Amino acid sequence: MIKKRLITCSVMLALMIIFQLSFGTVNTRKKTPDYQRNYSFISYKKAKPAGLDFANEALPLGDKKVKDKMRLCLKKHSFDNVQSDILHRKATLWFPVIEPILKAYGIPDDFKYVPLVEAGFGQGKSSRGAYGPWQFMPGTARTYGLRVNSKHDERLDIRKSTIAACKYLRELHDEFHSWTMVAAAYNTGSPNLAHLMRDQKQKNYFKIHMNRETGAYVYSLVAMKEIINHPMEHGYTTEKPILAMIAQHNADKLSFD
Repeated sequence: MIKKRLITCSVMLALMIIFQLSFGTVNTRKKTPDYQRNYSFISYKKAKPAGLDFANEALPLGDKKVKDKMRLCLKKHSFDNVQSDILHRKATLWFPVIEPILKAYGIPDDFKYVPLVEAGFGQGKSSRGAYGPWQFMPGTARTYGLRVNSKHDERLDIRKSTIAACKYLRELHDEFHSWTMVAAAYNTGSPNLAHLMRDQKQKNYFKIHMNRETGAYVYSLVAMKEIINHPMEHGYTTEKPILAMIAQHNADKLSFD
């Protein structure tokens, strides 16, 4: 009789432990909403072991400094830090206009992320006077065919400013022969980058010592690419945008704001 009671008590105790463990697991999951989870670079790498690239130029993630810098840049652009899906709404609006123009001029598709990095959260002028989605300075804008005066500022026109940017990007590639270097030159200016290359006797973007903004520029473009293409892995609640082509007459009228 005592043995039977002991067996019964043991079974009941075991069932209670199992129930508590199961109940505790469910509660733990409920306490951590999906949007509050941490999306780490490690889990990202497991999902995409092929690595990262910009304009088909691979990032040397075997270099610890490059890998750490990329990880920090992804974290900086994650939803936990940005707290906004506005970038995806901008991508949905701008990309159908930008993509075919880049293709027509032979510019890699990854350059469509430049406006999101340059002016993704607004259309404000920089302290130096750069303006619009491609952040053209007035003089540069006029050089590549944009009207900039007291009545008209075509730097705000997505289609026209993208055409101007493509002309500029092609000239930069003729000079630097590398798309990562083109991106750097777009940010810091061709003369500045050429000066750094001569002084340091280096042609590799990832090995040249640059100012903080330019040194992080390609990393920011790659981070933006990943966030737009794989938003859920970086804490964003929005799905990847479904980009519908915009009719040409609508594209002509589309402005930055």
